[in-house]
Amino acid sequence: MDITLEQAQAAIKAAEQKAREINVPMNIAIVDSGANLKAFARMDGAWLGSVDIAIKKAETARYFDMETGEIGKLSQPGNALYGIEHSNDGLITFPGGIPIKDVEGKIIGAIGVSGGQVEQDHEVASFGVNAVK
Repeated sequence: MDITLEQAQAAIKAAEQKAREINVPMNIAIVDSGANLKAFARMDGAWLGSVDIAIKKAETARYFDMETGEIGKLSQPGNALYGIEHSNDGLITFPGGIPIKDVEGKIIGAIGVSGGQVEQDHEVASFGVNAVK
């Protein structure tokens, strides 16, 4: 099962609300279970360079079904996934990408957020994930 458009829009709305709350314009991407772009929002003033990063964070989270920050930890020199960011036409391995699960715990998509500090990106992405019911 894939994330519905309604769920994707709810995630974007919640993420946008949190981004406005912290006063950081963000790019917010939602991908479905096949890592295809389902919904996207570029808030006014969000960096152009973060468009691709947001999408790649969402794709990365779905490709490996884990938060991008966790992949980053595993991909440091000497660790098991060192160099993985060079696969799949480039991955993003810092925080801001999170898988989205349905009520049964099955992954139905992922969110990727970019535009602030990585901690802010992760916080905004978390708000988006929590809006999907």
